[in-house]
Amino acid sequence: MRNIKLLIEYDGTNYQGWQVQPGGPTIQGTLEEKLSRLTGERIRLTGSGRTDSGVHALGQVAHFRTQSQMDIRAIQRALNSLLPPNIVIQKVDEVDEGFHARKHSKSKVYEYRILNRNLRSVFHHGYVWHIPQKLNLTEMKKAAQSLIGEHDFSAFRTVGSPTRTTIRRVIRAEWKRGRDGLIRFEVEANGFLKQMMRSIVGTLVEIGRGKMNAADFRKILNSKDRKEAGPTAPAQGLFLKEVKY
Repeated sequence: MRNIKLLIEYDGTNYQGWQVQPGGPTIQGTLEEKLSRLTGERIRLTGSGRTDSGVHALGQVAHFRTQSQMDIRAIQRALNSLLPPNIVIQKVDEVDEGFHARKHSKSKVYEYRILNRNLRSVFHHGYVWHIPQKLNLTEMKKAAQSLIGEHDFSAFRTVGSPTRTTIRRVIRAEWKRGRDGLIRFEVEANGFLKQMMRSIVGTLVEIGRGKMNAADFRKILNSKDRKEAGPTAPAQGLFLKEVKY
């Protein structure tokens, strides 16, 4: 059996997230169906982690095992020819038998995009959270520094979502203002709870709007209470940017 690693880019707009589930198309389900057709085997694909409905990826990683002897470049070409335009295989590698996309990941990088200007954008539509009100980015940057280090992130996760531990280690959290009103928030951590990134962004935007300050953000983090935090940011602004091994 060969172990094949995929680097995947996708637009999550029309999918019910990464994981196979009833009720609609998923990224995992679409890929497994095309891989099974390509190899003639029943393929089970394991991703580095789940992304929610509507969330995108620039660098999702997954692996599968196959008896097919097809060259990895041929796998990439053939798989991309079968996939819809909103999923692209950026790279294919044959890896060690023991490689596991989820268990062996050291950290993940997520990016959230906000379009902070009066008018919405035709070309950014579906890939940003449009906020016409001016945001205080200086205070948002100050608050985000509270995320650095190891913390219990219960205040920034979906209530009732099962997990072994709510403690995560954030390596960096950076706001960057680009051209034409585009703001990017990039967070690298050893793991993320369900909707953790979107809950953090929603709360930081409340700070940017002047409804709370950086000290309030620290108190929310320490409270471990989701009710204390701000709203959950929309899914379309979130990208899984990179998985590190």
